[in-house]
Amino acid sequence: MKRVYERMDKLLNKIREKSFRENKGLGNEIGFHIFDYDPEDELIVRDRIKFIKDQTRHVDFEIQEFDLYNIMLEILEEKKFLEKTLVMEEKKGSEKILEPIRRTLRVNQNDDLIVEYISQRIHDNAIVFLTGIGKAWPIIRSHTVLNSLHAAVENVPLIMFFPGTYDGQTLILFNEFKDDNYYRAFKLIER
Repeated sequence: MKRVYERMDKLLNKIREKSFRENKGLGNEIGFHIFDYDPEDELIVRDRIKFIKDQTRHVDFEIQEFDLYNIMLEILEEKKFLEKTLVMEEKKGSEKILEPIRRTLRVNQNDDLIVEYISQRIHDNAIVFLTGIGKAWPIIRSHTVLNSLHAAVENVPLIMFFPGTYDGQTLILFNEFKDDNYYRAFKLIER
């Protein structure tokens, strides 16, 4: 537990660096980063994200947090689909609602509503914190959203807070479920 606090403190120091916020790597790679952590540290990470946002409130950049689960609920509510989904889940089970929700959100399509939601709200001087990865699974998969966000989020750094393990290529959600390979993000703070 103590280790995650130390890593979050290093993250705070990292985002304060001007070179990090300029979002330029050696090979002009996109500034996608993954902060992986043990799933049992979820509540600590959520608390530390609030702390980091408070600590950077009066600086020359802005932290914009996008919780995938909350965005998903907001879009479903806006489309008047949330209540229908809950009724359908009660009658048919959780497995039967996954695909209808994905279709409604247009997940992994050119007009993906999650990506659209995020891209329309990003400010120029921002650092994007992408949270809610575990809560939105299995409807939204981490590698899918990262691939879809490449075109939408290219001018600001993005940090995905990932409850699991990322080794630079493979995402393993909750240290149990192997997602597709994803190699375009940098591991932000080593464990």
